[in-house]
Amino acid sequence: MGEFLEPAYGRRSLGDVVPAVGAALGLHLPGEPVELVLPPAPAYVVFLVDGLGARLLERYAHAAPFLASLLASQEPGTSGVPSTTATSLTSLGTGLTPGAHGLVGFTSRVPGTGKLLNALLWDKDVDPVEWQPHPTAFTRLRAAGASVTVVNKREFARSGLTVAAHRGADYVGADKVGERIAAAVSASAGQGSLTYLYDGDLDWTGHRYGVASRAWLQQLAIVDAEAEQLREALPASVRLVVVADHGMVDSPPEGRVDVDEHLELRSGVALLGGEARFRHLYCQRGAVDDVVATWSAVLGPRADVLTRADAVGRGWFGPVGPGVLPRLGDVVVACHGDTAVLSTNDFPYEATLVGLHGSLTPDEMLIPLVVS
Repeated sequence: MGEFLEPAYGRRSLGDVVPAVGAALGLHLPGEPVELVLPPAPAYVVFLVDGLGARLLERYAHAAPFLASLLASQEPGTSGVPSTTATSLTSLGTGLTPGAHGLVGFTSRVPGTGKLLNALLWDKDVDPVEWQPHPTAFTRLRAAGASVTVVNKREFARSGLTVAAHRGADYVGADKVGERIAAAVSASAGQGSLTYLYDGDLDWTGHRYGVASRAWLQQLAIVDAEAEQLREALPASVRLVVVADHGMVDSPPEGRVDVDEHLELRSGVALLGGEARFRHLYCQRGAVDDVVATWSAVLGPRADVLTRADAVGRGWFGPVGPGVLPRLGDVVVACHGDTAVLSTNDFPYEATLVGLHGSLTPDEMLIPLVVS
């Protein structure tokens, strides 16, 4: 069973990419300095491939020779915690750690309520600017004089997650690979520009069929070709950075624990949040110690079961703001190996997925952070 990998906040994590791009463009973004150094260039394109873990890219290099060749000579970066899309995309777009920007998982409690916010689908009653009130790194980069463009699917243009994570940039809707490449080339033509490009198809395929499935390997080959074609279409002076938001692990039936088959896991838990690999448990008053004891006894070495204070103390989320603290579970459950903690009643769709992510294993945390 592998050890957990701590996030490299301030050194080589997703939140460090845009500030480093700003420095490479000759601009300074207000905020904490980062150690990540990128080569100077007149323009940058940041291409994020959802679900492309560095370990997966190494393991299946034959399906992605272009990206694997870049990774072989460059140090990987890390996701934040939890290693999940909403958290990671917000770290990239804001330049902040999860404890600062406040998108702390796929689902998390809306403080003062018994409701969960699904950060991908959002909720019309939750204002994304109130939920994530800090100026994004895109906003700060634009204020410093850069041109900033997001290229993503049309359906995401006004989503709550886009507003929370990526506001301040021009948005170009592009659903197909050819559209995305053409839009990125056009947007990066000006001096002092950052263009952010997103592809979510590999993540969808991994969730549905599992990593290393035939479908996933074919999709990986398509992503590799997209990255190579993008590099060839861009002028040599424009730098391309390829990153991911997280990796992924397959969870077989024997690796799954259904809380609806272990009813003792419900005791003292008022609300079950997070996701299968990283659960937030919102407890009834006075029940935290009992919940930790019960979940630890049931899961044993298959997961770390920590109080909120202990998880924060480990630095998993970076410094945590007072408004963000109650969004974290009173207890958090981070899975080892291929374990997943499911609820077929609360989250039936999750139980249909093969590939999962969210925890701190190297397969989930390590991401490519390569420059071409």
